[in-house]
Amino acid sequence: MIRRLIALVGGLLILILLVLGVKGCLNARKERALKNYARDVSQIVDETSQTSKAFFNRLEDPGDLSVTEFEAEINADRSAMDNYLQRVDKLDTPGDMSKAQNGLELVYQLRASAMDDIAQRMSFALGEAGRDAAISDITHDMRTLLASDVLYEDVVRPEINNVLADNGIEGRDVPKSQFLPDGIAWLDESKVDSALSNVSSGAGGATTGSCPCGTGLIGASVNGTTLTEGVPATVSGGGAPELDVQVQNQGSSELSGVTVSVSVDGGSPITQDISSIAPGETQTATIALTPAPTGQVTLDVEIEPVTGEEVTDNNKASYTVTFG
Repeated sequence: MIRRLIALVGGLLILILLVLGVKGCLNARKERALKNYARDVSQIVDETSQTSKAFFNRLEDPGDLSVTEFEAEINADRSAMDNYLQRVDKLDTPGDMSKAQNGLELVYQLRASAMDDIAQRMSFALGEAGRDAAISDITHDMRTLLASDVLYEDVVRPEINNVLADNGIEGRDVPKSQFLPDGIAWLDESKVDSALSNVSSGAGGATTGSCPCGTGLIGASVNGTTLTEGVPATVSGGGAPELDVQVQNQGSSELSGVTVSVSVDGGSPITQDISSIAPGETQTATIALTPAPTGQVTLDVEIEPVTGEEVTDNNKASYTVTFG
């Protein structure tokens, strides 16, 4: 009986130790997951702040940028925001952070949609035809950016930091994220109008209408995954992937027969024509990548210059894509 009692007590002790060990491992894993989530959010927020600073500094002082160069910079900011949204959507989210994650996704959906619309309206805002309507639309986009700031500051950030505190994690609070500077100043159409007037009248500036024709590569995506130069992207395999290339008519005349091409790792180009693009309008060329690429490849995308086009720096882009 004594030996059985000793064995029973020993077994209970081992069981308790196992339970405590498993609990400790689970707690450590949960803590690590929360810290990693906070780290990833903080990194995205910090990069977003840099994009915001560059974007609004450029609006305040375009310097010697021409209209075409200015639009290209705005499109780069838009692409960066689309990339942040993708990264937010792909965050490895611990269960305790599900509420915060839902709010964070909405924050970046608002920001990405606002920047997309600003980029699309910019050619009109810098020209003459449709300028007033474009200025009004861009001002409305500023309100969307303000809404994203309020949602982040009043809901998302406190939720993330509270979850961290409830789990005894200190020193990992996520930073503030105010994309729209100067509060309500940018909600005034006259502020937006004045800033964009500096672009068309600044040193080195030339109105879109100064050249009768011109195109710009606004963006590209593969199977819905947005591509950004310098940022590797991963696309799931299966079937023939399709490359969508957004092309904008940045001149004052309607264009026809605009040719878009893509080369995979320097191979023979695959082309697709866009029948016509009205001034200021953006059209999409969809190119099937056949044979389907595998592994990591470089996609060189180019819009063939139209007759009389002088600025072609914004007609090309190279993307690094891994096809799984």
